Amino acid sequence: MASASATTETVIVRDGKKAMMRGLRDRPKFSQTFMAFLLARNIQIEADLVDQLFNSSEKRLARVLLLLAQFGKEGQLEPVIGHINQDMLAARVGTTRSRINYFMNKFRKLGFIEYNGHLKVHSSLVNVIVHD
Repeated sequence: MASASATTETVIVRDGKKAMMRGLRDRPKFSQTFMAFLLARNIQIEADLVDQLFNSSEKRLARVLLLLAQFGKEGQLEPVIGHINQDMLAARVGTTRSRINYFMNKFRKLGFIEYNGHLKVHSSLVNVIVHD
């Protein structure tokens, strides 16, 4: 029904419905963590929908790059971990690879990002989102 691409080393576990229900019922800490994840994911999906409906491709790309760099979490930005190619970014932003290439070059020239084997996102990229 769906596909996914991992950007870092990943382990996937599939539990059946009965095992999941048992875990939610019998393990309060697991249940609390899982519910917190679901609520956070729901908020993220709503934010993504609003972003898709009301923002330009350029702003959506800036938002995705800031999210990948964990902007707003625990102080400093981190380099984007793993290999992120423009096709993946295009799928995430909802535009073409050529538009992503154009905006990435623009962001690089403006000093918002660096690329030396790893993509580094500067906090100044938030200006793309804030300003019209």
